[in-house]
Amino acid sequence: MATLPPIANNPDIRFLGALLGDVIRDYGGEKLFAATETIRRASVERHRGLGDGAAIDLELEQLDLDDTLEFVRGFMLFSMLANLAEDRQGFAAEEGAELSAALDRLAAEGIDKDAVVALLDRALVAPVLTAHPTEVRRKSMIDHRNRIAELMLVRDSGMIETPEGDAVEDAIRRQVALLWQTRVLRRERLGVADEVETALSYLRDVFLPTVPALYQRWDRALGRRCPSFLKPGSWIGGDRDGNPNVTAASLTLALERSAEAVLGHYLDTVHALGGELSISSARVGVDEGVEALAEASGDDAPSRRDEPFRRALSGVYARLAATHEALSGRPAARPGRLVGKPYPHPAAFRADLVTIARGLATRGGGALASSGALARLIRAVDVFGFHLATLDMRQNSAVHGRVVAELLKTAGVEADYLALDEDARVALLRRELANARPLTSRFQSYSDETASELAIVEAAAAAHRRFGVEAIRVYIVSMAKSVSDLLEVNLLLKEAGLYRPGDKPEAAIMAVPLFETIEDLDAAPEIMSDWLALPEIAAITKGRGHQEVMIGYSDSNKDGGYLTSTWGLSKGSTALTPVFEAAGVGMQLFHGRGGAVGRGGGSAFAAIQAQPAGTVQGRIRITEQGEVIAAKYGTCETAATNLEAMASATLLASLEPVRLSNAENQAFSGAMDKLSDAAFHAYRDLVYGDDSFRTFFRQMTPIAEIANLKIGSRPASRTKSDRIEDLRAIPWVFSWAQARVMLPGWYGVGQAIAGFEDKALLAEMAEGWPLFAATLANMEMVLAKSDMGIAARYAALVDEPLRPFFTTIRDAWTLTHDGLLQTTGQSRLLERHPALETSIRLRLPYIEPLNLLQIELMKRHRAGDQDTRIGDGILLSINAIATALRNSG
Repeated sequence: MATLPPIANNPDIRFLGALLGDVIRDYGGEKLFAATETIRRASVERHRGLGDGAAIDLELEQLDLDDTLEFVRGFMLFSMLANLAEDRQGFAAEEGAELSAALDRLAAEGIDKDAVVALLDRALVAPVLTAHPTEVRRKSMIDHRNRIAELMLVRDSGMIETPEGDAVEDAIRRQVALLWQTRVLRRERLGVADEVETALSYLRDVFLPTVPALYQRWDRALGRRCPSFLKPGSWIGGDRDGNPNVTAASLTLALERSAEAVLGHYLDTVHALGGELSISSARVGVDEGVEALAEASGDDAPSRRDEPFRRALSGVYARLAATHEALSGRPAARPGRLVGKPYPHPAAFRADLVTIARGLATRGGGALASSGALARLIRAVDVFGFHLATLDMRQNSAVHGRVVAELLKTAGVEADYLALDEDARVALLRRELANARPLTSRFQSYSDETASELAIVEAAAAAHRRFGVEAIRVYIVSMAKSVSDLLEVNLLLKEAGLYRPGDKPEAAIMAVPLFETIEDLDAAPEIMSDWLALPEIAAITKGRGHQEVMIGYSDSNKDGGYLTSTWGLSKGSTALTPVFEAAGVGMQLFHGRGGAVGRGGGSAFAAIQAQPAGTVQGRIRITEQGEVIAAKYGTCETAATNLEAMASATLLASLEPVRLSNAENQAFSGAMDKLSDAAFHAYRDLVYGDDSFRTFFRQMTPIAEIANLKIGSRPASRTKSDRIEDLRAIPWVFSWAQARVMLPGWYGVGQAIAGFEDKALLAEMAEGWPLFAATLANMEMVLAKSDMGIAARYAALVDEPLRPFFTTIRDAWTLTHDGLLQTTGQSRLLERHPALETSIRLRLPYIEPLNLLQIELMKRHRAGDQDTRIGDGILLSINAIATALRNSG
């Protein structure tokens, strides 16, 4: 076995860990502190090979229930602070992920900045925030964590006092104490409104200040103004798939609150600019445009008579305040004394700002207009408009089918639409889409489901009129399996005037298929070929310039396993490329990734670069879910790092020359076909080959307990069935992570590698093929976080006849571990990734005791012990383990 190098503990972890120890002693007592330290040392020594698990078991057995809860809280907080410390040390930053580095790489390939700007002119990079329930921490906990991060920056600067006058280290200690005393678990399940507010906190507090500042950096790197290609999106308030709590009211609420947030930011910035631009007409000549704005403002204060910029901004502020009330339904926090007419759209607001910027540029070489707050504000308007983040709509295709069937029946068009075959459905839908007559009638009664879906599209139409077309651009169809699934969406949009028939049909919102299972991915090229061949659709997509396709990582993984999902997504993307080329339409892929590797997680920088040649084309959207949002966008610094990595990777994937020769591509693809086939059969045999496996899964993992976590507004299963097919991918992945098996992130790969004869070819693929390298790197991280010894303790919870399933899993883990090391030429996991290795090894001793306590609490709970502290302890341990693992969902 390879000798592990010593861990170089980073100074922030030592400092914050010491503070936490002091807080535990002060607020939990000396006894709890001593027990915590004893267990911590025993666990650390075992992981260093200096002790065994018996000592840890003995110490844990001595904790009573109250002490257990406090101990779990302490270990969870250490992991939370360790995460913070790693983020501060640039752990998230990846070498070469800056835009300037990408430009240098491209220049070395003969691709100049003109070519880059030409791509960016038509590009879109969009992180899309979703409310998928994998963030176990309360927002209050995250807020305290972020305040500690801010105070650590003050400490870094050498200051001993905060701007408020507190001693810096005392202020940090106070925040750690507040963390200790803050309730970890939510008392009530999150509602959609709660999820909207949580997302807004990131968009308002992080994206709004960070994105314009990033663009200023990119302007300098390009030597000119960078096109506004990076824009955030959101599903929160529009994603109805399996969530009956999302309604037309939710959609309107999300948009109103977003408008309130972004317009509030604009008002604050304009107010600050008014204080700054004290330019006097007695000192400089004033541009005619600025003078006209000043005269139109209605600001006749004698003190500002010679200050045209301030007067102009007074008028802008008044109009913004009126816009704020019109769009959000609430008056501005600081309404101002002037009354203005609301801006009809963001472009009118931007035009006024540009007029002021041009006025500043007429003197002094333009130094006052070239950057600064005004330039950032203009950029913010380009990116965020009055909507802040484009909101996607999403619903399951089965719902659309039922609704359309009801509409056609009540309108006397077709008595049994669902009984028609696909050709008949397409023909009927196309006839209806060509007809301007509506299907709905105010004199008709509809089912609750149909009424709800009609209300949603009406709300979307109202949103376009109120907030602008950028507010909602996409309608995603989950479980899309046919052309009719997409036409049904257009038919519903037509009822609200969002699809207009005619010689030149128009669709204000794009119907987007989501291909999720392995079978769906295989069928995607034929479906899209048929879709783009429809004359009315061809006219719409060519006018728009692109058509989006969403590919799902989570369900394809649950369906076919890690390797088959990864390869199926890559092959599916590749097969779509000639379809779009033949149609003369740009392809925009939307990657539905989660935080865990089993749901597409891992480095976005590596993943985007590993996309097949010709599939990125400067346009990519990626979901950001659950705990990943706080990890990647919790602070302005981490947000800037991750957003720039996405932008840089998109440039490289779109413009760098293809590195593989045709012969290499054929050889590698052929090998992956064989590996994928072997991995698929191994995975399917285990998970779906024996009905009793679902019982094994539910007994071994805390899946039932996870369902009690109040971490989202959406149910854990699509139906009341206990079948794995009906379980959502998030609890599937989350449960295996808690039990330290991480099965969705590796199972089947070991068997595939072991059965593949040409091991030298696999090594060549790992070295020279970005897709295979990224696949193995993500799997390597998962293997390093898994622990078959701890997993065996969970397996002991299972009925004796079912335990052979675990033997199969453990043997497959060994095969996967050994096969990965052989393929990558390493002597141990993460040998070539020392920072990640240090991170994982640092936290493993803090996770093991949590697992052991969780197992004991689950035993007592399942045996019928009704003590509420046991249930709380299980949920607290789930929270703590997820925090320590970081990307568990």
